[in-house]
This record gives sequence, structure tokens and C-alpha cells, in this order.
Amino acid sequence: MQDADQRPSKLEILPDGLHIVWPDGFETLMPHRYVRGNCSCAQCVDELSHVRRTSVDDVPSDVEIVEYMDVGRYAVGLLFSDLHDSGIFPFKRLRALANGQDPDA
Repeated sequence: MQDADQRPSKLEILPDGLHIVWPDGFETLMPHRYVRGNCSCAQCVDELSHVRRTSVDDVPSDVEIVEYMDVGRYAVGLLFSDLHDSGIFPFKRLRALANGQDPDA
């Protein structure tokens, strides 16, 4: 799937997580905590060593996504209930997470 084709057909915040419908019809519901624990911003992943500082286990179990905004045509920015808002989630990264793949591999 090319980057331009990875823009979701539907993206919505539900009580159980981030619901995404992809152009190929694949649907996923990723728990809020799972998404937050896979943020790749400089607060969550060391910029120099690329070592993850924040993992799913470090995220409070009650964290939720409270809002999102488009970032260009390739990503979304997410605001979490713990006020974390510095991560940009490219659609390619979200799709890898939805597929259970390591987006950093």
C-alpha cells in the first residue's frame, strides 16, 4: 500500500480506543493505552539513541485519546487524557500497529 493510499476512510475515537477503517476495508480498534504507548515523539523515544523511554506498560491504564487533528495528508496528531500531545502518528505507523507489526523495525 502506497503512502497516499494509507489515509483512513474513517477515523474515530470510541470509548474502547481508536477505530480506523482503511481504504482496503480492513478495520481495527486499537486501545487508547496501546496507541499512547507506541508514540514515537522525542519524549517517548530518545532522539539520539532511538531507545524507547515510554512503553505501553508505562502508560496509566485509564489514559484515553480525547482529540485528534489532521497533520497534512499523512498523519494525525493525538491529544491524550494525560495531556501528552507531542506525537505525530503517520498513517503508515498506525497501519503497522493495527497489523500487530513493530512500526520501528
